[in-house]
Amino acid sequence: MNVRFAQSPFRYETMFEKSDLLERLDITVVWGHYEIRVLRFHLTSFEPGRVIGFHNHSTYEFHFIPRGAGRVILGEQPYSLSEGMLYLTGPGVMHYQEADSQQAMEELCLHLDITSKFNPSADPWDAAEAEECIQKLKALPTRPTADTQGAMPCFLDAYQACESKRIGYYTDIRMQVISILLKTIQAYDSGDMTTQAPSRDMVAYRYEYAVRYIQANYASGLRLEDVAEKLDLSARQLQRIFRDINPDRPFSRILEDIRLQAVCDRLRTSRLSIEAIAELEGFSTAAYLHTVFRKRMGMPPSVYRKKKESELHREPSELSEPLLAYTKNEVNPT
Repeated sequence: MNVRFAQSPFRYETMFEKSDLLERLDITVVWGHYEIRVLRFHLTSFEPGRVIGFHNHSTYEFHFIPRGAGRVILGEQPYSLSEGMLYLTGPGVMHYQEADSQQAMEELCLHLDITSKFNPSADPWDAAEAEECIQKLKALPTRPTADTQGAMPCFLDAYQACESKRIGYYTDIRMQVISILLKTIQAYDSGDMTTQAPSRDMVAYRYEYAVRYIQANYASGLRLEDVAEKLDLSARQLQRIFRDINPDRPFSRILEDIRLQAVCDRLRTSRLSIEAIAELEGFSTAAYLHTVFRKRMGMPPSVYRKKKESELHREPSELSEPLLAYTKNEVNPT
C-alpha cells in the first residue's frame, strides 16, 4: 500500500502575492543616534540552479532561508544553506549565491542603510543599547548560522500588518525591522552584552505606585491592606516603605491629605453641602470631616468656603496671596 504525505503549506506563500508591498513604503526608523532606512524588504525565490554572481553592497543585507537549499560564498569561503538558516552581508563583503541544482531556494531579504545621526531627544539608555548593537552588527562573523531567535516570522508579521492596514501598522512594521536586526545579532551573539537596561529604585517605585493608587481610590473605604495587595506586598512591608520615604507621612496621613485636598477643591468649586462632600470624598460622616478639617486647616469647612468665596470677589491687588494658593495649613497630597 502506498502512503502519500501531504506537503506542509509554505507559511510565507502569501508574500508572493504582492512581492513589493513592503518596499512601497518609505520606512525609516530612528534608533538612538542612528537612522535606519529600509531599501529592500521582500521574499524572493531562486529556481533550481540559479546563480547570483559575486557582488557587494555599501549597506547591510540580511538573508534568511525559509525553504529550500543552496550555498553562499562569503569572501572566499563557501557555505551550505538550508531551511532555517540566515547570514549577513555587510558593507564591502563580496558574496555569491546559488540555489541547489535539484530544488528551489526561497530567501527573505531585508536590506538596510544604517547611518549615524545625532538625536538630541534620544533616551540615553536606548541610545546606549543601539550603539552597542550596531557595533556588534559591524563585527558579526561572515558565516551563516541558524535562526535560533525566530527573526523570520517578523517578515510575515510586517507583511500582514501592511496588507491589512490595521491601526498602527506603520509603527508595527518599524518594530519588526528592529526585531529582525536584534534577533540576527542575538543569533550570533555569545551573550557578552555590556549595556544593561535601567533598573528601578524599587522603594521609590512602590511608594509612587501606592500613592497613585490611593489618589485613584481615596473616596472608597480604602485600607492599607488593599494597596499592599496591589503591589504583592504585606501591609507591614508597605508601611515600612512609607516610613522610609517620609516618616511623618504614613498611609493614614497620605490618605487623609488626599481626601482633604479633594474636599478643599469641592468647597472652592461647588455649592454641595458639607454632608454631600463628606460622602463623596471618603469621610464616614460630616461630623468626622468637620473634626479633621478644623484640626488640619484651623477652621471649619464652612468658614474655608466663605473665605475662598470672598477672595474670588476681591481685586487681585487686594489679595495677600495668589488666588488659588493654599493656606499655610492646607495639604499637598503629593
